[in-house]
Amino acid sequence: MNIPEPQPFDLPDGRRLDLYLGGPDDGVPLVSHHGTPGAGIPVTSFVEAAADRGLRWVSYSRPGYGASTRLADRTVADCAADVAAIVDHLGAQRFYTIGASGGGPHTLACAARLSERIIGCAAIACPAPWGAEGLDWLAGQGPENIEEWEATLAGPEELERYLTKEAASVGVATSPQDLIDAIGGLLPEVDRDALTGVFAETLIASGRRAVSNGVWGWFDDDVAFTRAWGFDLSEIAVPASLWQGRQDKMVPFGHGEWLSAHVPGVRAHLSDADGHLSLAVTSFPAILDDLMEHAIR
Repeated sequence: MNIPEPQPFDLPDGRRLDLYLGGPDDGVPLVSHHGTPGAGIPVTSFVEAAADRGLRWVSYSRPGYGASTRLADRTVADCAADVAAIVDHLGAQRFYTIGASGGGPHTLACAARLSERIIGCAAIACPAPWGAEGLDWLAGQGPENIEEWEATLAGPEELERYLTKEAASVGVATSPQDLIDAIGGLLPEVDRDALTGVFAETLIASGRRAVSNGVWGWFDDDVAFTRAWGFDLSEIAVPASLWQGRQDKMVPFGHGEWLSAHVPGVRAHLSDADGHLSLAVTSFPAILDDLMEHAIR
């Protein structure tokens, strides 16, 4: 498949982001936030599903990923200003926001900080805030995740060392088996089965681009997730849905249950059969339909 090239987008503060657009130019924007690590490269079938519903696909690589300028010490909430600038550039006022895995907290940040502009929000396999009361945050995570969070808590030098080692595998992956070999402890059978076709090719390309200029986007994501996010979930006052799979070893099911109880008015879709990757692959059209059905009119 042909992996799309990003458009460079210059922010008002002089930073630059990798920007990806697809679907009808006059469609309502659907701003998508990628996982960790990752880049904004869209899955073709996701763009097509959005276009079929009259939505314009908009995704970007967070600061430090790909060619996007790093923003050191960023919080999760800092993404809201970047998203607002992108949507302003497109000439739109209102938009949808969606995010999976490490993109989940960022889509919730937009729902909280840009509530006057958000029509609807969906978070897929989204982690809960670090230190969430009543949640054992690490319980159920695969061994690779445990090692990564231990490195994060050990300090910047240890985290940089760990991510540099891991990025070597991510940066050279060319097949689903390469990913399985690198992160097999995080992949239940249902997620291994999902690593096929265009989805797998896009995920591999996204990982390679994510670390093509270093590990700093990944580094800053990890640090941001273990600190205060910069907003409170109680600020979310727009229609929001949450999608979580019980087989998930990257963001365990308990996170979805916790968020279901703490995001105001959330519509929780908790799947016994899905994992971290399979959830979006099998449910993306339904996620969009749910998002649009409950949108602010």
